[in-house]
Order: sequence, then structure tokens, then C-alpha cells
Amino acid sequence: MGMVGGGQGAFIGAVHRMAAALDGEIELVCGAFSSSPERSKASGKDLFLPEERSYGNYQEMIETEKTLPEGDRMDFVSIVTPNHVHVPPAIMALQNGFPVICDKPLAFSLAEARELRSVVEETGLLFGLTHNYTGYPMVKQARDMVKTGALGKIRKVVVEYPQGWLSTLIEATGQKQAAWRTDPTKSGVAGSMGDIGSHAENLAEYITGLQITELCADLTTFVEGRKLDDDGNVLLHFDNGAKGILHCSQICVGEENDVNIRVYGENGGLEWHQLEPNTLIHKTQDGQRILRTGVGDLCESAQAHARVPAGHPEGYLEAFANIYRNFARTLKSILNNEQPDPLYADFPDVHDGVRGMAFIETTVAASASDDKWVPFNGK
Repeated sequence: MGMVGGGQGAFIGAVHRMAAALDGEIELVCGAFSSSPERSKASGKDLFLPEERSYGNYQEMIETEKTLPEGDRMDFVSIVTPNHVHVPPAIMALQNGFPVICDKPLAFSLAEARELRSVVEETGLLFGLTHNYTGYPMVKQARDMVKTGALGKIRKVVVEYPQGWLSTLIEATGQKQAAWRTDPTKSGVAGSMGDIGSHAENLAEYITGLQITELCADLTTFVEGRKLDDDGNVLLHFDNGAKGILHCSQICVGEENDVNIRVYGENGGLEWHQLEPNTLIHKTQDGQRILRTGVGDLCESAQAHARVPAGHPEGYLEAFANIYRNFARTLKSILNNEQPDPLYADFPDVHDGVRGMAFIETTVAASASDDKWVPFNGK
């Protein structure tokens, strides 16, 4: 793996490296870790990389790695930069023969996302997107239960992602993560809706297998002086007639990362919380059933994405690692001219990324519109 971004002082880059390394199937061999060549090389030194493979910029990394013999050069590129620097290195990597895995949201804008999708389709190379909440075993179980009809026809979806870390103007204090996430020149047209609302949208569509067709949105910037939204409330219509509610916020004081979802069908419901990720609640008129990671007759996908015996908590890093492991195993099969195992080809792709960007821009447009319902085109 070669990495773009994630150098000294970055948060998500370290998460990606830990996730990629967890199963021992991916090795970090090079990187362009910062827009500053000096900081990039210093970051490479911190990671014990050879000096000659700690590059000053991603262009140098891609061009140089391409000249190395197969088996020595990187096999794929991981992009962990702020949103505005996702697409240029991704396109360059693909056009030079390197598959890509990228942090979410996919791009700075929907137009960029569609351009990137075209390049993925033209090159035919593997592309992954780290919507990591889809990697949890009990999320896989929930998806399987919906797919196999345990809930009947889906009627209602409630998905939430509250945080509290941006309840004050901390971007004005020089806090790096807050600074770029609230800067429209780096984050794009949305704040909380792009940063965490896109996770909620992806999780709802992943578990239910449904697609949003139209929405009604109300975005707010509560913190005075902030340039982007820090709170969002969205009503959803799905393609099977189901109705939904999506709430995301970064000003809910005291909240951590309480991603949670409830799905209700004609015959039952499901409830999952990231703060208690090993538990999935199955509800019927006869009562509730608690499903636990590693316990009982779970679906094949849930079992394949759990690593340790029941009772040992598996959380954020393990779910993130499942995305990387699945990407790596699929890529390995492709490189060996083998058919990828569908069990491990289960990770978000460029099409999910385009839908995410369409959701972000449609939500912003809907919030500014006088129309009650705004059509959602995720293509």
C-alpha cells in the first residue's frame, strides 16, 4: 500500500494504517503524507519507511512507483486527505494502473465524483470507499435479515449520527480537524451533513438494500461564525415506498459518535448502536431477541467479519479493518487471475461514493428550497 495524506498531526491517516495492518495482509511501503515535502518525509521517517520511498508529493510517488518492478512497487493507493484532495490523486493513480481505496466522502463535489467514476469504469480497476460502519459484523447480520425477509417489507427507517465536538467554535482555536471540516474550500458545500450525514445515508441504504428517491431537508448552522452546517434533519422517501428520518449533528453537547439505526418492516424491526456494536436487537410483536457477535446461528457474512470469540468487544478499528481486508483479498484474487470471493467483495465502491455526494448536494439544495420534496438522483 502507498498512502496519500495522513502525515504528522493527522487523525484519520493513523486509523487507516492501523486498520490496514490489523490482519497482516497489507504492508505500507511508501507514501506522500503531506502537502509539505518536508513534513511528508518526516512522517515517512516516523513510520520507519526508507527515505527514498517517502515522497514529496503524490505525483512523484505514483510516477516513481510505476517504474519499480512488480513485487517491489506498491499494489494500490490509499487516499486519506481532506475532501478537496481526494479526486486528483485517485485519478492519477488509476490512470497509471494502481487500484485505489479512498476515505469518504468520495469527492469535493458531485461533478468531481462523477468524473472519478468515469475513470474507474474506463480503467476497470478496483476502487474501494471506507464507509467503515458497513464493516461491523452485526451490520452484516442486519442486512442479511432484511434481505432474507425476516422483517417483511420495509416500512420505516430511522438513522442518526449525533456528535458534540463542534458545539463551540473550536476551528478558531487552530484545531486542525475542525479547521478543514468547517472550511468550504476544503470540505465542500456541507459540514455535518457531508462529514457524518453521508455515513448515515450509506448505512441506511446498505442495511435495507433500498435507495432514497426524494428528500426534505432542514440544515442549520448553530455556532455563530461557522461557515457550514453543524446540524441536519432530513425526511426520506425510499424506492419501495418506505419512509425515513435521518438526523446528524455535531453540536449535541455530550454526544460521542452514537451512530444508530432502526429499521421496521411489516413483521418486525431491528435496532443497532455503534456504542454497543456487538448487539443487534430483533423486535417482533412477541417481544425482543438479542443477537450477539459470535453467538448462535448468525449469517455467513456476520461470522466471516468477526475475529475473536464471543464476549470480546470488536469495534471501530475492526470494522474499518474489514473494509481493508476485503479490499485486499479481492485485489489479491484479481492479481492472481482468480474469481474474487463474493463474501469478501463486500465493501463500498465508487457508485456508493457518487450516491453519497448526490445525497450531500441534494440535501443542501433541499434545505435552501421552498419545495417540500426534492428529487434525489444518485446516478
